[in-house]
Amino acid sequence: MTDRQRWDGRPYHSLDYELKHRFGEKVYKVALEGGMTCPTRDGTLDTRGCSFCSGAGSGDFAGGKNISITRQIDDGIRFISRSKQTGRRFIAYFQSFTNTYAPIERLESLYREALSHPDVVMMSVATRPDCLPAPVISLLRSCNQCKPVMVELGLQTVHDKTADRIRRGYSTKVYDTAVESLKKAGLEVVTHVIAGLPQENKRDFLQTVEHTVKCGSDGIKLQLLHILEGTDLAREYRNGMLSTLTMAEYLDWIISAVQLLPEEMVIHRLTGDGPRELLLAPLWSRNKRNVLNTLHQKMKELHVCQGQTVRQPLIGKEGHNGERTSEYI
Repeated sequence: MTDRQRWDGRPYHSLDYELKHRFGEKVYKVALEGGMTCPTRDGTLDTRGCSFCSGAGSGDFAGGKNISITRQIDDGIRFISRSKQTGRRFIAYFQSFTNTYAPIERLESLYREALSHPDVVMMSVATRPDCLPAPVISLLRSCNQCKPVMVELGLQTVHDKTADRIRRGYSTKVYDTAVESLKKAGLEVVTHVIAGLPQENKRDFLQTVEHTVKCGSDGIKLQLLHILEGTDLAREYRNGMLSTLTMAEYLDWIISAVQLLPEEMVIHRLTGDGPRELLLAPLWSRNKRNVLNTLHQKMKELHVCQGQTVRQPLIGKEGHNGERTSEYI
């Protein structure tokens, strides 16, 4: 039986399939609030944050930062169990802002408490590639010896010109180094990328996707650019300086991206739904189920699946940073 036949009937290697394969049942993430901030918000690099970030944090079930991690996990499990049939296996997900951006003693206390919960089988830590000093990687490696640890890196784009535009605050080389260091430490790496960033086209997006593959990321989150109230991008959008992808465009980009990914790479997300109270555009993204159902149908109609695109080098053509690019067939 091939990998494609094992993906629960889907044409790609989903996180849902992967977790069922590892743990024997459906596993849900419990979003946790570690009370951290970000170097683009605390004045280290900037005070405004990335231009697409509302500063409201994230996490559907995350509790307040003054609530213990154990209680947050218990509350999160109860919240999920109200609407979904769950087992007793969950992922402790440090999601909001930069979850390695704190003194090492505090990080160890938070991580160890999460991993000690009897229903937690794995830990996921969302962070920035420039916030992974050697002592933090050593701590994560130690935690990984207790229970599996995933580190989620917010790359967003491989193009430094765009990165400057959105105030990311670090070069792509920093991401490359972080992935290499995490992999050497035996840690699983997941990379976040965004489709539809300002002044980027489909080719730019696919170059970012291909770069994550080249660097050895184990998983990927493919995210649509959301325009959220209170952000710089919201002001630009209202002034007519910025547009967002249509649903048809987004699906086309994602289908091409999925074909670029090797079969063993886990797809953690194919879209996203921004906070309803903050979402300015695109409004079609509110119906996440419709987006995913339409995507699955289109992939079926086109007979496409993960890992099937042939990549050929372009002759004499260069990308944003003077690097050779690839053509996608």
